[in-house]
Amino acid sequence: MVVGVMGAMPEEIGPILSRLKNVQKHEVADNIYYTALYGSLDLVVAYSKIGKVFSALTAATMIEKFGVRRMLFSGVAGAISAELHIGDLIAATKLCQHDLDITAFGHPYGYVPEGKVFVEADPHLLELAAKVAYDRGVKLKRGVIATGDQFVADEARKKWIGKTFGADALEMEGAAVAVVCDALKVPFFILRAISDAADMDAGFDFDAFLQSSSQKSADFLFAMLDALDQAQ
Repeated sequence: MVVGVMGAMPEEIGPILSRLKNVQKHEVADNIYYTALYGSLDLVVAYSKIGKVFSALTAATMIEKFGVRRMLFSGVAGAISAELHIGDLIAATKLCQHDLDITAFGHPYGYVPEGKVFVEADPHLLELAAKVAYDRGVKLKRGVIATGDQFVADEARKKWIGKTFGADALEMEGAAVAVVCDALKVPFFILRAISDAADMDAGFDFDAFLQSSSQKSADFLFAMLDALDQAQ
């Protein structure tokens, strides 16, 4: 089975690449893709760069060029739900685009004709993640993740996104990956570590958090890869 592992930034795939052997580099569509064998799995690893366009391009390339048949994405997200705190892991049950707006034509936010507001993550991968979390004693929350091409720091905007979409967290890539995978019939899983929340303090160091959360996410994804390998 060919499995794709994506992040948006180099820091998010670094801990994954460091644990693979005989990694091959491929330059395609102005990006670098890494391939390696992990057990019986053929892995394709890449960081997309930030934003919906780059993440959609990377996901489509991984599927069409490298034959990816399962997609795992990991990165950081901001909390909307008061139940999420810095360092928490959340798996997306479904994703939407909070900045997609053609309401002037009578459509709901996040919708375009022949599309849909929400794209649902693969239930089997979600159940696999739940089992991995249970076995490892890791707290994994589930929720709705909203995606947009903007870093949202305004509390009023966050509350609007939460109310409009029922969203628990927001970021800048997930829904774009979801749309591509849904259209190309590739099961996907989106994992996010919460990087900022209402309870964060002024001494928060994002760079240090990114390093630690990337390692934590990598450990979780490798446990999922082990489970997928065993199921082969």
